[in-house]
Amino acid sequence: MKFDIFKFITNSYTLIFLTLSTGMLLGKVKIGKFKLGISGSLFTGLFLGWGVLKLARRIPEGASDYKRASEIIHHALISHELSHLFLVLFIAAVGLMAAETLASVLRNYGVKFVSLGIIITLAGCAYSYGFSKLNPNAKMYESAGIYTAALTSSPGLATALETTERSAKTLIERYETLDNGAKDKVLGVIDPTGELNHENTQVLTDDQKEVFIKESRVNTGVANAIGFPFGVLVVILTVNLIPKLFRVDLEKEGKNFKRELKEMTEKDLEIETKKVHRVGFDIPAFAFACFFGFIIGGFKIPLGPLGYFSLGTTGGVLIGSLTLGHIGKLGMMTFRMNPKKLEVIKELGLSSYVGAVGLTYGEKVVAALAGDGVYLVFQVVIIAFLCMVTGFLVGKYLLNINWYMLSGAICGGMTSTPGMGAAVDAIGTNDPASGYAATYPFALICMVLFTIILNNIPL
Repeated sequence: MKFDIFKFITNSYTLIFLTLSTGMLLGKVKIGKFKLGISGSLFTGLFLGWGVLKLARRIPEGASDYKRASEIIHHALISHELSHLFLVLFIAAVGLMAAETLASVLRNYGVKFVSLGIIITLAGCAYSYGFSKLNPNAKMYESAGIYTAALTSSPGLATALETTERSAKTLIERYETLDNGAKDKVLGVIDPTGELNHENTQVLTDDQKEVFIKESRVNTGVANAIGFPFGVLVVILTVNLIPKLFRVDLEKEGKNFKRELKEMTEKDLEIETKKVHRVGFDIPAFAFACFFGFIIGGFKIPLGPLGYFSLGTTGGVLIGSLTLGHIGKLGMMTFRMNPKKLEVIKELGLSSYVGAVGLTYGEKVVAALAGDGVYLVFQVVIIAFLCMVTGFLVGKYLLNINWYMLSGAICGGMTSTPGMGAAVDAIGTNDPASGYAATYPFALICMVLFTIILNNIPL
């Protein structure tokens, strides 16, 4: 009987379940009043991801496990599809749980959430540009990657890469009209050795143009890849720390919110409860909510020269499940389900997704901290933290939004689903999900626009 231990420990399911079990245990450990909660899975995932890839790199060529080691080094420990499945399960569960009060929340907080989405994304753009100007060694188009990493936005990254390529092509075509300083910046991307300068390179060859476009995309992508896990980590930790830093009385906020919500929705809930009765768990309805969300997320709305807008998988599933949950029933499918059963799916989905993020980025995080990515990480951490604090100060003291809603709205403004999960986990109710859902689409639109602006600001 033969047991291949290397194949076993590098198996996606082995790693996910080990990360999930150890991460959940770590998350329950309390230090004073603070506990990691779901971010425990992120930390154990980062550690295991780093350890497994380090082990894989030690497998010599020709060894029996070399092929498997090469696969996980050049691809990923956890497939994109598997990690997104966990995320979809989490979002669908949260959407269905939060749907009953969504209409009342939108009627009373709608304009405030739109304002918050604009302010947080604009602040992130401004902070990212400011850091790029302060750093004399900043690479071209790196700020767009830092921006999308700090606000943990995958759709934002897709837009950033697309607009980086478009902007790079436009810039390179008018190379001869640029001033000498701008020419040297372009040539620095093409030839990092510094041999090329504006004096010896008056015209670019086609090969040099291709190199510039390719390296510009690389600068954006690498900045995002290094910074993204730190952005996620900062959002998760900050949503837990803000109440402590600003002395928010959670018990008082909870009582005030319940009173506000009761006044807003008493009549609506009474009518809805008579129409739709909850069931234990409706598998066809849950699956249809996910499917419906995929359809919504697949639509791409053209924005002319600005590219296109799409909610993507996560945004689509959230909007879809909220819509169906609000409707309550379609034919034989009932979308109002037992919250305790949805809670299990929610916690399992989010913890698994966060763990998968850790497994995917573990090696990059360690390499960034040990190498020249430290300043980039520092930028992402500060920008993410400042954006969230800006959102809190504006939301709490200017817009007067209750923390139960505001915590989710801030994470919506950051387009951070793991952050929303942390808010739900920290508060102990699903109320933040409504704030997240109402803010997220507007923040996503603004992020797309500000990413384009950031990539087209003059050199």
